[in-house]
Amino acid sequence: MQLILSNDYYLGNMQRKNLVKALTLLLLVFAFSAKAQHETTVEEHGDKDIKTTIKEYIQHHLQDSYDFSLTSYTNDNGEHVYIGAPLPVVLIDGGLQVFSSSKFHHGETVAEVGENYYKVYHGKIYKTDAAGTINLDDHHHPTNAKPLDFSITKNVAVIFLVGLLMFFLFRGLANSYAKNNGIATGSGRFFEPIILYIRDDIAIPNIGEEKYKKYMPYLLTVFFFIWIINMLGLTPIGVNVTNSISVTVALALITFLITNFTGTKDYWLHIFDPLGSSMPWIAKIPLYIILIPIEVLGIFIKPFSLLIRLYANIKAGHIVLMSLIGLMFIFKSWLGSPLSFGLAFAISLIELLVALLQAYIFTMLSALYFGFASETHEHAEEHKGEIEHL
Repeated sequence: MQLILSNDYYLGNMQRKNLVKALTLLLLVFAFSAKAQHETTVEEHGDKDIKTTIKEYIQHHLQDSYDFSLTSYTNDNGEHVYIGAPLPVVLIDGGLQVFSSSKFHHGETVAEVGENYYKVYHGKIYKTDAAGTINLDDHHHPTNAKPLDFSITKNVAVIFLVGLLMFFLFRGLANSYAKNNGIATGSGRFFEPIILYIRDDIAIPNIGEEKYKKYMPYLLTVFFFIWIINMLGLTPIGVNVTNSISVTVALALITFLITNFTGTKDYWLHIFDPLGSSMPWIAKIPLYIILIPIEVLGIFIKPFSLLIRLYANIKAGHIVLMSLIGLMFIFKSWLGSPLSFGLAFAISLIELLVALLQAYIFTMLSALYFGFASETHEHAEEHKGEIEHL
């Protein structure tokens, strides 16, 4: 019996070794074919051109735009055809100038509006001439006049769309509560546990049962806004609102204003008198030269950490995902392209989690800041320790 088992074990080891050798040989063959295909591609198109094209495409994907482009293709005549919808351009330049972004033809042409000419250069609108001349200084920055821009860009349009979606979502949920004696129906059954979680596990523990209600509208709004926006960014629509620093600055600024305008007397006393009455003023003065600037600086560091965390995580995720997709066009082989696609698919699944996680973190930290601003002095030290731990 032992001889049979040992023979089976020996045969199993031999089969595994042969399998490893075969896989190694296949990998070498695939690697050689990938190298050969890559060299052929370089000879035909130039390695630098391919990488530059991919880099420019990623940068274009991350930028805001004056039109809603879903996809594009090149027709038989070699013309670039875009599929999407134009958006209104609103400028103040010697008066109100309103026209469709289709006049720019996705930044490829000059828009003539009355006696003025405008051109899109690196995502911004500049005043120019009929030829579309852009004058640059020594640092390659445009010197053309730039009108005040209040255009409805792609990001702005999506923000309005998500705002309407959230309005009808919460309005429908409130109506279902009113009609069914506090029982949610339809889509409300999915959103009700999330709302209860934000109330019971984020707002109440960090702010307190007495004061959490006045902060709940903002906490619910910011959570669902960031979550829905991040999810839309993973769709083929190509919307990337939260990877725009201006959007994250606006969100963090709202948290900053709410925190400081609703702060109690004890909140401000803790900032400008952190040691309290434990020491005489003569002994505290040397310490306060260091402590008070740190406390004041902390007022601005908190919202800054909010905006950078959200902006950097979303932007980095899109860059990694688009770079992996771009590798398929560089490798063009049986091994490299499937591996790039598999990695891109895995990163997409992770980004689904990141989209929710960033909404949760922003909401949780905002609730912590609100709780710190609304607490009494005896609990402030404990709450500060929780913030520093996060």
